[in-house]
Amino acid sequence: MTKYSRWAAVIMAGATLSAVTVSSLPASAVAAKASMKTKTVTKNAATKDIVDTAVGAGSFTTLAAALTAAGLVDTLKGAGPFTVFAPTDDAFKKVPPATLAALLLPENKTALQSVLTYHVVAGKVLAKDVVKLNGQSVKTVNGQSVKIMVSGGKVMVNDANVVTTDILAKNGVIHVLDSVLIPADLKLAPSAPTTTKAPALKDIVDTAVAAGSFKTLAAGLTAAGLIDTLKGPGPFTVFAPTDAAFAKLPAGTLDTLLKPENKATLTGILTYHVVAGKVAAADVVKLTSAKTVNGADVKIRVDGGKVFINDSQVVTTDIAASNGIIHVIDAVLLPPTAVAAGPAPAAAIAGSIVDVAKANGSFKTLLTALDAAGLTATLSGPGPFTVFAPTDTAFNLVGPDVIKTLLKPENKAQLTSILTLHVVAGVALPSSAIPTLTSHKVKTVNGKEVVLTIRDGKVFVNGAQVIIADVKASNGVIHVIDTVLLP
Repeated sequence: MTKYSRWAAVIMAGATLSAVTVSSLPASAVAAKASMKTKTVTKNAATKDIVDTAVGAGSFTTLAAALTAAGLVDTLKGAGPFTVFAPTDDAFKKVPPATLAALLLPENKTALQSVLTYHVVAGKVLAKDVVKLNGQSVKTVNGQSVKIMVSGGKVMVNDANVVTTDILAKNGVIHVLDSVLIPADLKLAPSAPTTTKAPALKDIVDTAVAAGSFKTLAAGLTAAGLIDTLKGPGPFTVFAPTDAAFAKLPAGTLDTLLKPENKATLTGILTYHVVAGKVAAADVVKLTSAKTVNGADVKIRVDGGKVFINDSQVVTTDIAASNGIIHVIDAVLLPPTAVAAGPAPAAAIAGSIVDVAKANGSFKTLLTALDAAGLTATLSGPGPFTVFAPTDTAFNLVGPDVIKTLLKPENKAQLTSILTLHVVAGVALPSSAIPTLTSHKVKTVNGKEVVLTIRDGKVFVNGAQVIIADVKASNGVIHVIDTVLLP
């Protein structure tokens, strides 16, 4: 397995295999808001009506079909304003298939209208106003009321969680729900079927292709010759990065990986996302690691109710396929062998070390600390430098209170001492040169030495593991580490 920079495998939020919102899953809590722990999406230029906004989002295909069947499209394209509590496609999947099929029958049009209008409130009610309605009932266009509850910073409408708020449209506002609201008096026509055969599941590849959010992954599987494998009997568990995750890779990296001469490298990366067997989310959270088809293990941890595979967050779980299961992750996984036979695919050099860190987005704390220590200009200078760069996750392990204290002006000297222990001046040291070092020690700008070692194909700096090696910059090289070095 050749070494490869997972440098830009950064956070991707909101993409799913079946155009669903990430929030219907235990491992996909969205960013906390001051008064609602939901994701808030505010469009600055709300030029589309509620229907077109929902259709454009791609996550409400079932809702759009239901509005059409109920003859409500023109209503919600009208002047309004309306507040719509919109269930995602994933929310509709929670409705028993027979019930959903029955609702879409012509003889149940009135019942379907009742269900849909139970999700609509007259007027434009933003999130900041919704939370003020805690414990109150709000009358819907259906004529019946829904109850608003705020608990633990989360907002519920009846038993449905509000997972995304304030999606603005020109004729109102949308708040996204993870479940469908069903009126208490819902009655279906006697002729409605009581059982409906569920559609046949597609294999993992076809499921991903149908989702539309995994074109890059599909292209990679094709280039690596893995399509037939993942269309085979399996079962497989696939941790699937979305197109947005791949799009964060440095310019030119993906094109390089897709070249025939880099097939082995690409295959190693993709098989690192596959585990033999079918491992559902309920079982994943019980594990601390899992062996991939690549042969290397991935680490599994649960932190704050979120599940991480290595440093990638699971944002959608349990997408069923005929030959396994898919869990969506927000970053590309890179095999842990930072040093291996052969060079890594060349990535475009995008500015200085500071510029590269800024472009990545996973080093906000490091960049803040460099500014506080007055080192930003130095690491933007000609160099060359070798920087062992801790990620935001690595700084989180130190503790927010400690970081806050270090960033105070009176602690600048101590902060500088810590940061300069991560920098070697005068050389851009590639990982391939580490085995040639006579003492495996290098002197840092701090004045102290750090020890570089290779164990089981992994590079360590003192006790910190290099998780991404050889990220090139115009004035040196960056090796990403999983722990902050302390003098």
